[in-house]
Amino acid sequence: MPDYWMISNRAISNGVPGSEQGPLTFYVANAGANLQDFASWQAIPADQFKSLLVLAANQFPALSQDDNENQSHITLLVHGYNVGWTDAAKMYQSLCSALYTGLSSLGICISFDWPSRGSVIDYLPDRAHAVACAADLANLLSELYDWMLDKQQAAIDNPANACKAKVSLIAHSMGNYLLQKAMASAWTRKNKPLLASLLNQLIMVAADVDNDLFQPGSEDATDGNALANLSYRITALYSGRDAVLGASAGLKHFGTRRLGRSGLAVSPPTGTDNVWNNDCSSFFPPDVTGLLIHGAYFHHEGTLALMRQLLRGIDRGVLDKSGALKGNLWPVAVT
Repeated sequence: MPDYWMISNRAISNGVPGSEQGPLTFYVANAGANLQDFASWQAIPADQFKSLLVLAANQFPALSQDDNENQSHITLLVHGYNVGWTDAAKMYQSLCSALYTGLSSLGICISFDWPSRGSVIDYLPDRAHAVACAADLANLLSELYDWMLDKQQAAIDNPANACKAKVSLIAHSMGNYLLQKAMASAWTRKNKPLLASLLNQLIMVAADVDNDLFQPGSEDATDGNALANLSYRITALYSGRDAVLGASAGLKHFGTRRLGRSGLAVSPPTGTDNVWNNDCSSFFPPDVTGLLIHGAYFHHEGTLALMRQLLRGIDRGVLDKSGALKGNLWPVAVT
C-alpha cells in the first residue's frame, strides 16, 4: 500500500512538474522515498489511485461513536502561492512526518499540487492559475461528495458498512483562493446541499482571501456560503505579523484585508456558527520574521499541535481552556 499520495495538474516540463497547467495526474510513493525527487513518484491511472485509496481507508480501525475524535482522516493538502513543485513536495513530506506517520498518525494525507510559478513577481499569474485549477479540484470534490453520499446510504442499510474515515482539508495561502472557487463550483453542481457536509474539518492557514468572505453581502459571500455549508467546521489560522499577506493586500480591491493576516472581518460571521479564527502570532518567536511567518505554521510545534487537535475535532472551548490556542514565544516580556 502506498505511503504518499499526490494529485497534480502541473504539466511535465523537461521531465519534472513545471509551472504550467496540464492534465490531472495521480501519483503514489512508498516510505523512505525522497519526495522532492520526482523519480520517486509513480504515476498510476485515476481508477487505480481511487481503488488503492479505498483499500487503504478500509484498513483504518472501526471506532465507536464515542471515540469519534480518534477516527482516522483522509486529508487533502493544497499548497499556496510562490511554491514550485520541489517546495510543494517538501512541504507535503514535512506535514506527513509531523501528523501522518507513526503510531500517532492521523491517517492519510494527499497533496493536491497545482502549478504555482514559484516566483514572487508572478503573484497575479499565480492567482489566475488558482482560478483555472479550481475546476480540477471541483471535479475531485464533486466525485468525493457523491462517494460519501453512497457510503452514507450503505451505512444506513448496514451499519457494518459505515465509513471509517473523516475527510478533512488543509489549505495554505493562495491555495485557499483555489479552494474557495472549487468549493463554490462543487456546491452549485450538487444543487447547494444543506444537510450533508463534504469536509469534516477545514483549516485555512494564512489564507490569502478576503477577510469578509463569510460575511453576507460581501463580494464573495456566495463562495463563503458554499465553504460554510460543505464543511462541518472551518478554522482560519492567522497572524498580524505575516508580512507576505501585508503585501498581498495591496494587490486586491481597495479596503479588503487578508483573512490570514487580520482574521475574520466579523467574528463569528453573521448567521454562521461553524466558522471561527485563531491568532497564532504567539506561537512564533521574535526571530521568525514577518516573511517567514507565512509558512511557519507547518514548522513550529505549537501550530502543528493545534492543527492536530483541530483535525481531531476537539471543541474550540476545550481548546481555549486547555491553552492550546496560544503560545508563549511572542511577545517576549521585557525585564
